Amino acid sequence: MNEWPAGWYRDEPTQPGTAGNQAGRAASEPTVNLPSGGSKPAGYSPSSDVEGVTARMTSGPGKPDSRSAATQAWPSQPPRQSSRVYQPSPTGPSGGGTFGLRPRRPRWRMILALLAALVAVALILATFGYFYLDSKLTRSNILVDYSGRPAAGSGQNWLITGSDSRQGLTRRQERRLHTGPLSAAAGQRSDTILLLHIPANGNPPVLVSLPRDSYVDIPGNGMNKINAAFDLGGPKLLAETVQNATGLQIEHYMGIGFGGLVNVVDAVGGVTMCFPHSIRDSASGLHLRKGCDNLSGAKALAFVRTRHEFLTQDLQREENQRLFIKALLTKVTSPGVMFNPFSAWPAATGAAGSLTVDQGTHLYQLMQVAFALKNPETTTVPIGNANLLTNVGDAVQWDRPRALRFFNDLNTDTPLPKSLVTGSKLQG
Repeated sequence: MNEWPAGWYRDEPTQPGTAGNQAGRAASEPTVNLPSGGSKPAGYSPSSDVEGVTARMTSGPGKPDSRSAATQAWPSQPPRQSSRVYQPSPTGPSGGGTFGLRPRRPRWRMILALLAALVAVALILATFGYFYLDSKLTRSNILVDYSGRPAAGSGQNWLITGSDSRQGLTRRQERRLHTGPLSAAAGQRSDTILLLHIPANGNPPVLVSLPRDSYVDIPGNGMNKINAAFDLGGPKLLAETVQNATGLQIEHYMGIGFGGLVNVVDAVGGVTMCFPHSIRDSASGLHLRKGCDNLSGAKALAFVRTRHEFLTQDLQREENQRLFIKALLTKVTSPGVMFNPFSAWPAATGAAGSLTVDQGTHLYQLMQVAFALKNPETTTVPIGNANLLTNVGDAVQWDRPRALRFFNDLNTDTPLPKSLVTGSKLQG
């Protein structure tokens, strides 16, 4: 397309048909006699163009061009029309730079700015979420000093309990979960009593079950089943009883009720476990087939409570509980849950709202426990007699010499001998 404006080479037009029109055009428009297209004017030769150029180059100031006035004068040309206006850069030819458009800001800077903004937003949300969840924990004055309390040893010791609290459950949920009405639960009871030791020297964590029927001395109440301490004085008396019986100082406490367990399991989409045999327990409402099953919150609660189908009853139930806790915490800390806000947030809020902890426990410490429970060594306290006849019924008697060695090794972060580690094997 021709970029020169139409008529730029013409002077004021003359009236057509007037005398001298052609001569006037020749005088004012030197290009009128130039060849157009493929035609050549009469007498044209290429040497004439060369001679004209040479004459203009050799003529200087005051030296008239040998060519005619009609061909010597050449009108000034207008600037080329363009949509892009080029401007010399501040450091043009005189400064050693180059001409061109103003340089654009590199795209990577915009990308980095966007990423920085996203990171800032994520940090703000994470900080808000942390303090919100930390505030949802129910704190209680559980771990207190008393005369004769064991001295602190190596590592950390956690007392973990699963109580039969129906807090947060409706009557309809109680019937569906086979927990029984609130009036049937006299006081508080703990079907699950676990001791978690996290060594300070990098050794594997150890998760120990303390049978609920363990026959121990309850401060101020004499010899009784350890579960009675929870009923008589709640977590505070239970913690004192466990410390006296084991010789370990308990630094942290965590307890969860029926409703909290159900909510957490449902929030993460269930927990898959594989059973070597089918199991049917009318007391807990559990009906499972042989093979793998994704346990919902209701099924999980029934599974960790069931014991009538097992030969060793409570002892096997404790092994099942340890295996379930490992499976649950493995699911909770998996990338598919932790980095999925639609799973992580309901699970975190459900757990935080259902947990009871001591005054010194915070959310980051609970996260440490969650990772420690993914793959700990598991065992039951050494037992001497699983059917000890007492004035409070059948109880569990610890093997005192082996138990003392067991807890002393934990207190000093000494690796446990294999003879004191029973492990966990799934039954059902």
